[in-house]
Amino acid sequence: MTTPSTTEAGTPEPAQDPAAAPPRRTFGLAAATALVMGNIIGGGIFALPATVAPYGTVSLLAFVVLSVAAVLLALLFGRLARRSPVTGGLYVYPRDAFGEFAGFLSAWSYWTMCWVSIAALAVAVVGYVDVLIPLGGNHALEALVALAALWLPAAANFAGTRWVGGVQIVSTVLKFVPLLLVATIGLFFVDADNFGPFNASGGSVTGALAASAALLLYSFLGVESAAVSAGEVRDPERNVGRASVLGTLASALVYILGTVAVFGLVPHDELVDSGAPFADAVNSITGGTWGGTAIALVAVASITGCLNGWILLAAQMPYAAARDGLFPAPFAKLGKGGVPGFGVWAVAVLGTLLIALNYTAGPDTTFRVLVLITTFTGCVPYLLSAAAQLYWLAQGTRERVRPAGLVRDLIVAALSFAFSFWLIAGAGYAAVYQGVLFLFAGIPVYVWLRGRKGSEGPVSPATPS
Repeated sequence: MTTPSTTEAGTPEPAQDPAAAPPRRTFGLAAATALVMGNIIGGGIFALPATVAPYGTVSLLAFVVLSVAAVLLALLFGRLARRSPVTGGLYVYPRDAFGEFAGFLSAWSYWTMCWVSIAALAVAVVGYVDVLIPLGGNHALEALVALAALWLPAAANFAGTRWVGGVQIVSTVLKFVPLLLVATIGLFFVDADNFGPFNASGGSVTGALAASAALLLYSFLGVESAAVSAGEVRDPERNVGRASVLGTLASALVYILGTVAVFGLVPHDELVDSGAPFADAVNSITGGTWGGTAIALVAVASITGCLNGWILLAAQMPYAAARDGLFPAPFAKLGKGGVPGFGVWAVAVLGTLLIALNYTAGPDTTFRVLVLITTFTGCVPYLLSAAAQLYWLAQGTRERVRPAGLVRDLIVAALSFAFSFWLIAGAGYAAVYQGVLFLFAGIPVYVWLRGRKGSEGPVSPATPS
């Protein structure tokens, strides 16, 4: 492993491998923005309106709050990417600030979030496939559909990162334009009586807001996509931040308008039990089923495109950690297309096992459980990245967090940390319990890797093939 060097001010430099080939920068600003949007706008916008409907229209307020939080996170990752414009992002920042163990925990938690999220996205496909081809409530058949949705984009990833970037642009355009049309045209057909109560949960408004926000965070996972893939982005010091903010703002606009339209088009009692809320919303506009069928096709294409990008991210995070000896060595191997092949296989297999283990509860319950687990495992690297930024600012090394602007950067980092902490609390005891188990399961892996490094001496990061 290459040990991070230290500057005169005592701040560690990002680890470098002089023997490594220079990264192939295949994503421009457009592709990076499409990657962010493609990973954010996936199963969330199509499945979550029904998932949060039991809380009432307070969830619309939660969407607004989360939109602000997501933009703050995008700004945070843009600042951090200026300092470390390399693949790995949310793993690299805590590692540089706090050492290898913090970097490992961030990488492990993010990797866990990725493959759990991938499983949840695959499950989200089922409700819309059922609109196109009735599955009759057959759980075995539904599980097969989810597995097909998982493995098809996994296979596509082996074609390489250039292919992934192209698919993201096409799939983002295909889903963004129709969704925006639904979110705008649908507003003219909204019936105020359909919205239902503001707080349908029966508890406190604050509790309902936090609980619905914890579920809705899943819809914004992906705001860090450009930062995680910074090694693939051209001019990452500028484009990572721009792509993160542009992709997040565009996604937030679609989310808020689209969710308001769905809430106002589908009666609350029906929305709570809907497996394809956007299809139901379009059917209420057209007065038939052809509109719902069309939006179901868009939803399936959207989620499949989202899976295409998420599988790449899920492979790149352990790839970056494995190059530093903090993940098993097979994760550091690149295929001919520039994709970490073992990482793709790993997330596909783990996602398959998770779907198989949980699908006996039915797709709706499975989706909700998986989403809450991703809230915890996703917020851990967000917290650590925000803490890393606060650490650099506390050291007074403003020149390392360009552009300079201490007050602005402090506000962004502090609010990002606070939002992440609040979302973890809102996920609930069960989600935090399961998330902690997933997180702690990685500690024996770290101990084993550290033990091997101690007995074998320093290990150089793998060179891309």
